Amino acid sequence: MLRAAFITDAPRIAGSEIWLLETLPKLPQQRISPAVFLPSSSGLARLKELLEARGVPTHTYPSHNALVHLTENYDVRILQAWYPKTYLLLKKLPSPKAVFLHDQLEYHYPFGIKRLYQLIYGATKASKLKDADAVLVGTHWAAHYLRRHFGLETQVVAVGVDPDRFRPPSPEERQALRSLYQFSRFTLLTPARFTLEKNHLAVLLTARLTPDADFVLVGEGSWSKGLRSLARVLNLSNVRFLGRREDIAELYRAADAVLFPTLADNPGLVILEGMASGLPVITSPFPPQQEVISPREGLLVPPHPRNLSQAVRWLMQNPQKARELGEKGRQRILSERSVDVGALMLADVLRALSKVPL
Repeated sequence: MLRAAFITDAPRIAGSEIWLLETLPKLPQQRISPAVFLPSSSGLARLKELLEARGVPTHTYPSHNALVHLTENYDVRILQAWYPKTYLLLKKLPSPKAVFLHDQLEYHYPFGIKRLYQLIYGATKASKLKDADAVLVGTHWAAHYLRRHFGLETQVVAVGVDPDRFRPPSPEERQALRSLYQFSRFTLLTPARFTLEKNHLAVLLTARLTPDADFVLVGEGSWSKGLRSLARVLNLSNVRFLGRREDIAELYRAADAVLFPTLADNPGLVILEGMASGLPVITSPFPPQQEVISPREGLLVPPHPRNLSQAVRWLMQNPQKARELGEKGRQRILSERSVDVGALMLADVLRALSKVPL
């Protein structure tokens, strides 16, 4: 049994930590025994609880330097970092060691900020990755981007979702959930942290242009207070803020569509979860999103309120075509982006890296 140490410096649960939670419990089926090393953070207490409930041991480390000793008896180490300074560990950790990059990489902001971010990323993160034995990414777009801009060679391990947890409801379940959540009209779900790149401002302005639909925003973050205030100022009675939730799979099953006008993401778990749930997804037409969803499975729309409102109205006026988009989206998840597919790809990479036989 190959022993794999997964190291994160995350201060709280986000997409990269959800990936750990969904993927690592699948690895023992591939004769890989994973363990997770977490920093001391109250924001990770729930992640630790959930990982251990799914059979994945977790360990809290007091400092980065302690990880050298704590992980020395593992066959391979996989580092996923939020902060550039964490990559200094790569010089100290014994080989084999890999980095799994969950970074968004490209931000579609105006005024040259996109290019500025690229320069900053190259100086703070990309330049340190040469000390890893392998760099893993979740999309082919990310692999191409890192090769083109920073000369980095990477391996693709498809980021996926659990299609048993995120699934379409039965008619009876859907009716019960809509009653529970008081969804009475066409309802769009936007589950995402309240940060600038998630483009919640466009969601609010789309709601203003589409008063005959309801918009449900799930999550918290630095922009939460300001967006709630803006919704009150605009008198958006068709917008609801639900805060942080653990019943997100049930909310997908109660909704009619997903609205995710991201300005970044690579590609965005929200898209994959919505597709797995059998929902039509409205998202941005940027390369990472185009890799996982096509016009056969969803609506790729420039992330501006008027365009988004037109897309929402098209779904409302074409319910049969909306259902077909959702059905095809789920089929694509099952064939390309399920958590089982991703876990198998990850296991193959870790075995090759560690040279531990089956």
